[in-house]
Amino acid sequence: MAAAAAVEAAAPMGALWGLVHDFVVGQQEGPADQVAADVKSGNYTVLQVVEALGSSLENPEPRTRARAIQLLSQVLLHCHTLLLEKEVVHLILFYENRLKDHHLVIPSVLQGLKALSLCVALPPGLAVSVLKAIFQEVHVQSLPQVDRHTVYNIITNFMRTREEELKSLGADFTFGFIQVMDGEKDPRNLLVAFRIVHDLISRDYSLGPFVEELFEVTSCYFPIDFTPPPNDPHGIQREDLILSLRAVLASTPRFAEFLLPLLIEKVDSEVLSAKLDSLQTLNACCAVYGQKELKDFLPSLWASIRREVFQTASERVEAEGLAALHSLTACLSRSVLRADAEDLLDSFLSNILQDCRHHLCEPDMKLVWPSAKLLQAAAGASARACDSVTSNVLPLLLEQFHKHSQSSQRRTILEMLLGFLKLQQKWSYEDKDQRPLNGFKDQLCSLVFMALTDPSTQLQLVGIRTLTVLGAQPDLLSYEDLELAVGHLYRLSFLKEDSQSWVAALEASGTLAALYPVAFSSHLVPKLAEELRVGESNLTNGDEPTQCSRHLCCLQALSAVSTHPSIVKETLPLLLQHLWQVNRGNMVAQSSDVIAVCQSLRQMAEKCQQDPESCWYFHQTAIPCLLALAVQASMPEKEPSVLRKVLLEDEVLAAMVSVIGTATTHLSPELAAQSVTHIVPLFLDGNVSFLPENSFPSRFQPFQDGSSGQRRLIALLMAFVCSLPRNVEIPQLNQLMRELLELSCCHSCPFSSTAAAKCFAGLLNKHPAGQQLDEFLQLAVDKVEAGLGSGPCRSQAFTLLLWVTKALVLRYHPLSSCLTARLMGLLSDPELGPAAADGFSLLMSDCTDVLTRAGHAEVRIMFRQRFFTDNVPALVQGFHAAPQDVKPNYLKGLSHVLNRLPKPVLLPELPTLSTLSCLQPLLLEAPQVMSLHVDTLVTKFLNLSSSPSMAVRIAALQCMHALTRLPTPVLLPYKPQVIRALAKPLDDKKRLVRKEAVSARGEWFLLGSPGS
Repeated sequence: MAAAAAVEAAAPMGALWGLVHDFVVGQQEGPADQVAADVKSGNYTVLQVVEALGSSLENPEPRTRARAIQLLSQVLLHCHTLLLEKEVVHLILFYENRLKDHHLVIPSVLQGLKALSLCVALPPGLAVSVLKAIFQEVHVQSLPQVDRHTVYNIITNFMRTREEELKSLGADFTFGFIQVMDGEKDPRNLLVAFRIVHDLISRDYSLGPFVEELFEVTSCYFPIDFTPPPNDPHGIQREDLILSLRAVLASTPRFAEFLLPLLIEKVDSEVLSAKLDSLQTLNACCAVYGQKELKDFLPSLWASIRREVFQTASERVEAEGLAALHSLTACLSRSVLRADAEDLLDSFLSNILQDCRHHLCEPDMKLVWPSAKLLQAAAGASARACDSVTSNVLPLLLEQFHKHSQSSQRRTILEMLLGFLKLQQKWSYEDKDQRPLNGFKDQLCSLVFMALTDPSTQLQLVGIRTLTVLGAQPDLLSYEDLELAVGHLYRLSFLKEDSQSWVAALEASGTLAALYPVAFSSHLVPKLAEELRVGESNLTNGDEPTQCSRHLCCLQALSAVSTHPSIVKETLPLLLQHLWQVNRGNMVAQSSDVIAVCQSLRQMAEKCQQDPESCWYFHQTAIPCLLALAVQASMPEKEPSVLRKVLLEDEVLAAMVSVIGTATTHLSPELAAQSVTHIVPLFLDGNVSFLPENSFPSRFQPFQDGSSGQRRLIALLMAFVCSLPRNVEIPQLNQLMRELLELSCCHSCPFSSTAAAKCFAGLLNKHPAGQQLDEFLQLAVDKVEAGLGSGPCRSQAFTLLLWVTKALVLRYHPLSSCLTARLMGLLSDPELGPAAADGFSLLMSDCTDVLTRAGHAEVRIMFRQRFFTDNVPALVQGFHAAPQDVKPNYLKGLSHVLNRLPKPVLLPELPTLSTLSCLQPLLLEAPQVMSLHVDTLVTKFLNLSSSPSMAVRIAALQCMHALTRLPTPVLLPYKPQVIRALAKPLDDKKRLVRKEAVSARGEWFLLGSPGS
């Protein structure tokens, strides 16, 4: 029995010896993985592997010993978690001893030590022992890159798991690592080495007397000058090394005495990259330095930064210089001072002011802006710095403003003042009397008001911005100042419409009205109300266009100042009352007048979206009023009124749709649910009880045989229900959907039928999946098919198909593919083909009134890309199969899809166009669309012109020829590249290819020449 057991035990050991022999002697690599797998699965122990390697480990031939240790090390790398503490001790002693072996053995020994450095069972003290042995026995920089990387990994592993042990080495560990790293050149290793140095410093390892040595061994790489080789598989970029080294250099104040002179030297050099790197490193250092570290270098640092800002030809260097100055000032500001210590911030700022303030007074103003930028960079660092600089500079700039009479010079000075005033907004003051601006408030206001009355538009613009910043300072402006400011803004609000000052004045009015609602309610709103009444009178009398222009400016101003809830409650009734005047026939109103009021209401609604209270007030006030006006206008009259019919025009209803949609999108679900219980019954049941002035001459029944005017108001219902949050339940939904579906195919009023189709689609898009949605979809499909058959409703049925398809495409509904296929089938229809082609534009584009993200529609991300992938192959196939007279419809549809697809997406998707023979006619038929993708097309076609396939080469060259049909300005930048690239196919071995190359290259040669 004992003999049998011995045979069984010997059999696997025999297999192990065979594997060892194959690896060590046979130089095969596979057995190493097999042995590691067997150890991991428990077939062998590490001890058995060592026994099997026995003679090889002691072989007099170094290469044999190296292979044996390599095998053992590879096993340990896979199985280090299985080792016992006793085994680890013996293995460490073995590997340490082998560090003295032949240099051929060292790489394998290091791999083994790397495996052991990962062991959890590593006893205390052995990490120190291993590192001492490496520091003492191995000249690391003489090893290949891979082995040096292994040493860095061993150190990193021990620093992560045996930090306290390594710290017990004191400065010896730091010195040992300095020796390891000294002379390293490979960027892969430098990244690891820089991390180790950073950890040495940040984890408080002892640097002892080796601070300067550690700095020298890392700073010798500064600034980084590394260009990665092409197709570098390691992906190391110059920026990675720069940031890693910067983290080391800026990690401790103890480097300051060595680093700051180096940075000054590099900033003063002629190398742009060195300047940038040095200034960015200085910026980083200021986060950890204090006054003590900076004190001796401040004059030199300031001189270098000042020179770079005054004389630089690079905006990047200037920006980094200003950022460094900002950081220096911030560092000096936050340092805690002893009572007897010198305040370096004061002396530093004094130097800056001394060197810059005289430039602010030079008559030619040559260095005004560089000086102002430097002063503002310092002032923006802290409240102390801001107070010091502002109190010195403001009097100077105020004096210079009055000294110069030219508007351009005054604008420059006021822009500088504006910069310093903006900085004041960064700091809050517990005692507002200590605020430096208080002493200059009257002078500043006087100066701003002078700018606002100056004829120069540019000076006015800066004045408006300055007034806004002054107003943003808490409790700075007095009531009298505000009254004057409001007066100036009122005057500027009636300048020529769309002028820069007019736009800026409206924006400033909105900003300041939110801060000072009482002043604007008292002084501006009454003036605008009076102006509106005068405008109504002028419109009634049919006065000249100038008065009408003032009337439009007044409407814009009313919406612009509606930025505070209290003001909205004054301005909204004014605009609505104005609309009632139109409805009562008290004004000679045109559609443009009503549209202008609606645009102002929409802008007001957008401003109200920020405040839930204002949003609800606007909604419950404006929407009933607009609906009442529209319902009143839709009622039949004995004597038809032209005035009321203005409210039913397409453009006016579209403007009202915009107001209602904007006022609804931001409602909370609870408030929206309140509103929907009134508005839906209005349209379904004619319930007008919630409308103001609701005594109408007849019932409102837009769905039940209503007049054409009443049916047109379905657009307003669409605006409301399609803007509701998705979780708001709509009453009588089943009835509403059926009524909409019926109206959508009514041919007597295209506007109404389209509005009904859009409303139906908007509700479909938001409806949760389930049986009811399936029923609605089946009703819609049946209605579409019935309408498309024949008869007067084909166009309306097509419109319904289009909108329902879009609603489903946006939400990735499975039925969308069937409806899209039906739409493609209509491309061949003699009557509807061109409209079907244009329909692809609607499917791919964003709408403004329904099916919008703002209106809570379900719009899946990347729906365009999915539509492209799913449908373009079918379009291409249909194009090839279509008769000649139908092909333009397919091309037009395809061009719409391409036009709406983001360019980065189109580039990888171009192969799905299947064949170049489709692209060539597309270039000829839709040049404006294809010109958007010219960069992609040129690159692809030139690459394909050298394809192995002759047919592909010919087609690519034909497409290059067709590209010349695109607009010339789009193509000219590519002309030299294309002419050079097309020289190659001129020598093609195939005559037909050469013929196409000659033709294409000739057209590109003539591109841009006279008469071409």
